[in-house]
Amino acid sequence: MPEWLVYTLASILVCVLVITATVMRHRRVDADEDTSQTPDVLEYMVMMVGVVYAIVLGLAIAGVWEARGAAEDTVQREAQALYEVDQRLDVYPAAFRSQVKDHIDAYARHAVTTEWPALKDDTPLDTTGADLLARIRGDIAHHTPANELQAQAYQPLLDQVAAADDARHQRLDSAGTTLPGALWFGLIAGAVVTLGLLYTLQIRRSARELILATTFSALIVFLLFLVWSFDAPLGHSGTDTAQPLTDLITTT
Repeated sequence: MPEWLVYTLASILVCVLVITATVMRHRRVDADEDTSQTPDVLEYMVMMVGVVYAIVLGLAIAGVWEARGAAEDTVQREAQALYEVDQRLDVYPAAFRSQVKDHIDAYARHAVTTEWPALKDDTPLDTTGADLLARIRGDIAHHTPANELQAQAYQPLLDQVAAADDARHQRLDSAGTTLPGALWFGLIAGAVVTLGLLYTLQIRRSARELILATTFSALIVFLLFLVWSFDAPLGHSGTDTAQPLTDLITTT
């Protein structure tokens, strides 16, 4: 299911629940109940709960944002290292360049079309990706430089393959969710408590208060959706974060 559809459905559902609960509560309020004043202790509790939840939510957003950025940088380094290998092959014979480029293309295609969906679904990976990268390393390591230019390019090429291998391992390690289940429980429970405070403040059925409650509920849903969206560093849908490797395929 697309992320935008998940967010839209969640927002509509929560807003409908808030409005329905507000209307139903209004119908059950006794006519002689005084709702004009809110006890001071309630206002203090509302303020404290709101501040604490805002801090926790802000830290969660910062954490998943940082993890997403680190994952994207890792993918960029992996693609850049392979791109450097491709570009430094110009001092080698055409047949050898074509061989290595074909192997780079096969590795990038496997990473995008096979590894990304597996990482997104948190399923085990086989050794195909590692074998394809090892084949690139073997191509270079087993080719004897024929002149000074090739000798000068030999070690930097191996260094770039090693950099791609290191970035690959970091990419695999960054797959999966960033936040633990206990923190997710706290975020959801905090959202329920925070929205529940709307009723402790005795919100009525006036258009202004219903709009305020709906807007506040939609904001909470949006922030939780933002955390969920960035909780998977490599993304929940598609291969958007694989764009550097996808670009590498089209240029090799």
